[in-house]
Amino acid sequence: MQGYRYHIFSPYRVCPIGAHVDHQHGLVTGFAIDKGVDLWFNVREDSQVNLTSNSFEGDVHLDLSTRSEVREKHWGDYARGAKYALKKRFELTRGIDGVLQGSLPVGGLSSSAAVLIAYVMAFAKANGIMLQPFEVAQIASEAEREYIGLNNGLLDQACIALGQKDGLLFLDCDTNDWRIIKRNPKMPDFEIGIFFSGLTRSLVNSDYNLRVSECKTAVWNMLAYQNQPLKPFEKTFLRDIPKTVFDSTRDLMPLRFAKRAEHFYSEYRRVRQGVTAWESGNIQLFGKLSFDSCESSIHNYECGSPELISIYNIMRPLPGVYGGRFSGAGFKGAVIALVDPRYKDSIEQELTRQYLEIYPEYTDTFKVFWVKPDNGARFVEE
Repeated sequence: MQGYRYHIFSPYRVCPIGAHVDHQHGLVTGFAIDKGVDLWFNVREDSQVNLTSNSFEGDVHLDLSTRSEVREKHWGDYARGAKYALKKRFELTRGIDGVLQGSLPVGGLSSSAAVLIAYVMAFAKANGIMLQPFEVAQIASEAEREYIGLNNGLLDQACIALGQKDGLLFLDCDTNDWRIIKRNPKMPDFEIGIFFSGLTRSLVNSDYNLRVSECKTAVWNMLAYQNQPLKPFEKTFLRDIPKTVFDSTRDLMPLRFAKRAEHFYSEYRRVRQGVTAWESGNIQLFGKLSFDSCESSIHNYECGSPELISIYNIMRPLPGVYGGRFSGAGFKGAVIALVDPRYKDSIEQELTRQYLEIYPEYTDTFKVFWVKPDNGARFVEE
């Protein structure tokens, strides 16, 4: 964009296997994709930040040198969140003038995390702060948890910051160990379908935080039945409890908590199996595990609006679909699928036809997009 010296591209992300477990320190996989958020900006000599957006209404103004402001429940909160997390570590004296633009509708691709990462990188650049990609991910995740109020893990930010177009991110959210598993040359070609239900959602206002609390309550149940001391809620994670303990206590606790734990332990196993499938180039097995992840999300984690479940049920048997699941929190948003590119047109046509027969009210808002894995957030040379 003319008139701006710097340009950051911060991609959206998809998670084929490893749903709803990052906040419990589980194992996850993911891709950055070739659609995302663009931020063009110039560095100022003072500490003021002035932002406009081609995607959201209104302008944003803040001062990086002052204390963090109260949330305004406006798109500017993400810039304030980036400021909040950075100021815990660094002195910020120089602001930016910038314009933000997203390339896909909001819903299910972690656009909020992409925006936060763009702001963290821009404010760091303006103030001469050198950050490694994983540090960017950690700072953006902290901003989303502590300032925005979403009790997430590190999945979204790690995919966006660390992704590589020719590999799969494998992240342990307990140890923060991660690696990019290069694509096996024997693996067939695939593209990623993004099927937007037509609904958008805010995770802070969905049942996302409630599910996190239910997972932690399952841990408390298991510890109590074992006569073990309880940890503070914020330090309680399913990853710390062996599955043998769950097996011995699952029938004692209320069903909803047992289901949340069952999803965690089964997803842990699926990610392990999925990594092996990816390493061997077996995209059919990798896709099946993604389907299984979605089944557990529906029946054990109990997320998924009627619209999302309809998309999933329609696309699952279609020729050329290797696998797929809800994307994001899975309450409204989107469904993703790994597909054989030769079948893209027929998949889009049949899915659109069947879905709009059920939900004609989404004729104008239901969308299908085709994307590919891409590299993580980066400065773009114009």
